[in-house]
Amino acid sequence: MYTIGQVAEMFHLPISTLRYYDKEGLFPNLERKGNIRQFGDTELEEIRIIECLKKSGLEIKDIKQFFKWVSEGSSTYANRKELFEIRKAAVEEEINALEKTLAMLKFKCWYYEKAIADGNEDKITEMIPDKLPAEIQQLYDKAHS
Repeated sequence: MYTIGQVAEMFHLPISTLRYYDKEGLFPNLERKGNIRQFGDTELEEIRIIECLKKSGLEIKDIKQFFKWVSEGSSTYANRKELFEIRKAAVEEEINALEKTLAMLKFKCWYYEKAIADGNEDKITEMIPDKLPAEIQQLYDKAHS
């Protein structure tokens, strides 16, 4: 068992966030000794799921719905799977957008490195859009797709 302070440190979360999760009913089986919360492995896994869903863009009210489905048992497996499928698709879309952004950033770093070395942009502009070095062409194409 872990104290709220230990759990906060483990997950790099403020204690107030863990208290909020508790207040919102996200730890239905949380044990207390006196007035001290005692977090076990079940709660640690619940925190991992909460943080995953939050990072995927889900709001607390929707996370509460997920845990409601969990409490309802196996009849909600399809709902839970659909929730994770939707979040997975959203994260994949975000990753693709970030990869496109990263490609542009890398391309522009190369662009200005070359411009600095050449003292101008003349040679670079002659290479755009389809005469760039292979590795740079891939970045350019990804950034402009």
